[in-house]
Amino acid sequence: MPTTAIETTAGIETAQDGITIRDPRTGEVLWTVPQAGPQAVKDAVEVARKAAPGWAATAPAERGAALRAAAKALDAAAGELAGLNASETGRPEDEALAGIAAAVATLEQYAELGPVHRGHSLRGSRLASDYTIAEPRGVAVLLTPWNDPAAVACGLIGAALVTGNTVIHKPSERCPRLGEALGEVLAPAFPAGVFLTISGGADVGAALSQAEVDVIAHVGSSASGARIAQAGALTGAHVIRENGGNDPLLVDRDVDPAWAAEQAAIGAFSNSGQICTAVERIYVHKDIAEAFCSALEAEAALRNSNGSVAPLVDLRMRDAVHGHVADALDQGALAVEGGALPDGPGSFYPATVLLGCTEEMQVMTEETFGPVAPVQVVDTFDDGLRLACSGKYGLAATVLSSNIAHVQQAVAVLPVGTVKVNAVFGGAPGGAAQPRGGSGAGFGYGPELLDEFTQVKVVHIEAAPAPAAPEASPDDQDQS
Repeated sequence: MPTTAIETTAGIETAQDGITIRDPRTGEVLWTVPQAGPQAVKDAVEVARKAAPGWAATAPAERGAALRAAAKALDAAAGELAGLNASETGRPEDEALAGIAAAVATLEQYAELGPVHRGHSLRGSRLASDYTIAEPRGVAVLLTPWNDPAAVACGLIGAALVTGNTVIHKPSERCPRLGEALGEVLAPAFPAGVFLTISGGADVGAALSQAEVDVIAHVGSSASGARIAQAGALTGAHVIRENGGNDPLLVDRDVDPAWAAEQAAIGAFSNSGQICTAVERIYVHKDIAEAFCSALEAEAALRNSNGSVAPLVDLRMRDAVHGHVADALDQGALAVEGGALPDGPGSFYPATVLLGCTEEMQVMTEETFGPVAPVQVVDTFDDGLRLACSGKYGLAATVLSSNIAHVQQAVAVLPVGTVKVNAVFGGAPGGAAQPRGGSGAGFGYGPELLDEFTQVKVVHIEAAPAPAAPEASPDDQDQS
């Protein structure tokens, strides 16, 4: 089945009829693609709405089987999709392939979880039955990001489809060809109208979020997420958001500074810092600060010298990252590594270590989303924890410490959805968190995401009373 797909592009060169995508490595134009118009959005919603009753009535096991078929098709197309990811976003192809593998695994996971998603029995009268049923919400709009486009999209796609919703997927305008290809690979596994792809820029996302749909799931910036939440409040759509973060890393006095610096570098520089749960600000205890900062500088210098830092997605992103760095330098921070715009083509930005940072700097209060590690030295663990608890975001935080009392204290008070102890990334399969504050709301992953895409119906059943015996007629009485 063909998808309802109107392509769009990444980058900053927009026009009425399309957007031009440039190669993040060279700056050369890759392609220009058209954007969806208002009628295409309206048509997609109508198609998905018509397909919704039939898909909702499909047995969960059949929906799971369709998802497994989609996962198999995705695995077969991994090389092509990874190449598109590398072209549009600059992500190294091995990392892009790993993202496709994660997408396949996620679809397979939801193919298994969906058919066993169940309601609850309720305790009522012994002669009655009370239970709940999980039903699909209806038409789901999925607005997904560019930084890990296949894996994130397939998490939402898998959970939405396996629970019986029809889906309209709008991939990020920064990787439209990948989003289009993903739709072409996945859609044939499902009945017509069940899974649609429609591409475009912010105006298309706004039109979809304002349409008469039943659930909107968004992974992206906090500013966009706030507008989507407002739109959902007006239409009545259920909104799931995983948005920006300014995730802190708190380094205690009792850890090895070289190991801590390695963790900080992994958290700040992986995928060129373009990860929602990247390390965005670092608070290190004064007792190990000198050794830690020296080791972190060396980690950044190694990445810059060996060319392992991939370009940022486009020049617009690089300008935003460098703006945060320039603000910090203007306020007295010291760039001991990186911190300057490189010569040459593309949107490269070096791994950067900033020392002497303060709470007034944008790198410590806003989401930078680049390979920048800003460091503030603190006198005590409590001082660092207080600073780590500050700000408008609430996505995740990391604590490096061997002091169990400090760890428990941090877990208790950090106002975030995820606390990671002694590992900046990682976690058990099926983990799900609820972002807080400016970072969003609702479960974005794991088995709980199935609950987000369903609504609960309570059922109460009890026996009807026996019918009353008919009254005897006069003739019947004479015969007796």
